[in-house]
Amino acid sequence: MCGGAYAEWETPRHLLKVRGEEIVARTIRLLRENGVTDIAISATDPVFLKFGVEVLVHDNSYYARKRNDVNGYWCDAFYPTEEPVCYIFGDVIFSPEAIRTIVNTDTDDIEMFGSAPPFAPEYPKRWIEPFALKVQNPEHLKAEIKRMKRLAGTCWRKPISWDLWALIKGRRIDIDDYVCDYTVINDYTCDIDHKCDIAKVEGLIKD
Repeated sequence: MCGGAYAEWETPRHLLKVRGEEIVARTIRLLRENGVTDIAISATDPVFLKFGVEVLVHDNSYYARKRNDVNGYWCDAFYPTEEPVCYIFGDVIFSPEAIRTIVNTDTDDIEMFGSAPPFAPEYPKRWIEPFALKVQNPEHLKAEIKRMKRLAGTCWRKPISWDLWALIKGRRIDIDDYVCDYTVINDYTCDIDHKCDIAKVEGLIKD
């Protein structure tokens, strides 16, 4: 998942380099090393064509006018499909173990992957982050995204991935209710918020 607009970056942050390898290229390599060959990138920027996998484009015009606007990337970033799929967040630097966990974890519905406390010593942040969403039941995900759009105004802030996950699990979204009922990945795997995050993670990678 490599959509979104990042005006503060000179390049999509998914293309920042970790030890000389672009984040997206690293994720594709790790997936292939775990036997995954059916890989596509969801993005609108043609720069992603260079990775030699299909680039999927759908209607996902990002803008956010107010706190609880439903037109954000979090709600429409998931490329619509009728087939089981694993949505992997493109701005996350994954460890080989994290990708292995995602590939080998089965679900008969929807499973999310993310960090959770107590955090591993090498985890460079001190808050939880989502990393991927594995979907065996695409119709369930579509229904919850549709419901999220209807309920967005009841959320305590502009809804994000955690609120969608709360709906999937049948919980309320009008409170700050982070429940770690997903598959936990606790190592250096994390997303990139700032360029300084790259240097932090590079110092932790041993693979």
